[in-house]
Amino acid sequence: MNRILVGIKRVVDFSVRVRVKPDGSGVVTDGVKMSINPFDEIALEEALRIRERGLADEIIAVSVGPAQAQQQLRTALAMGADRAVLVQVGEPLEPLAVAHVLLELVRQHQPQLVILGKQAIDDDNGQTGQMLAALWERPQATFASRLELDGAGARVTREVDAGLETLLIELPAVITTDLRLNEPRYVKLPDIMKAKRKPLDVTTPAALGAMLPATSTRTLKVEPPPARARGVRVANASELVAALAQRGVL
Repeated sequence: MNRILVGIKRVVDFSVRVRVKPDGSGVVTDGVKMSINPFDEIALEEALRIRERGLADEIIAVSVGPAQAQQQLRTALAMGADRAVLVQVGEPLEPLAVAHVLLELVRQHQPQLVILGKQAIDDDNGQTGQMLAALWERPQATFASRLELDGAGARVTREVDAGLETLLIELPAVITTDLRLNEPRYVKLPDIMKAKRKPLDVTTPAALGAMLPATSTRTLKVEPPPARARGVRVANASELVAALAQRGVL
């Protein structure tokens, strides 16, 4: 396998408590810690392990987002990616538009494997990988918890509602990663310094020739979830049953 393409998305760090803007137009990001989407970190870690087993020659980390996403791509380079590409856009794109951009990158770089996180923790759409596979007309395996490569194919164990499902797919293919696939490595200071010398190209959807579909959704208002009511302490099981009955849940 010559090349693996890994998708990286810039999101609010999972440890940050998200706050809604006073005007309800979105969430506060000024001064907020931003990180690589956790599922994308898992995707990159899996690509690195594949290369370490001698089954890939090059890993390209790609991101579709604002100029600030270069920070997350530098982190991906510090983790071990060989080079990075930022497709810079001014506004967040819908999954189908991102899939069209990734398709042009796939055509340009000709990877044997595209690995994406199963979803992003900011919008939870979980659609980009499936849409890319459909546009590329190649096999897909989503929610992967185990990945084994064998020549021109891959055996993927994926998590489904009924348990585990194993698929055999031909390469090139798209795989999206689940939480239990691996645990991403920590980035060390020497690797951060080396990452500054690795190539990071910046382009745009227009320069790639990506045909972006028209936006089909519009955010009207963002509201925080209702505050949770305080808990009530009961003395025994009878009081618990009575309290639940009073609230109409029994």
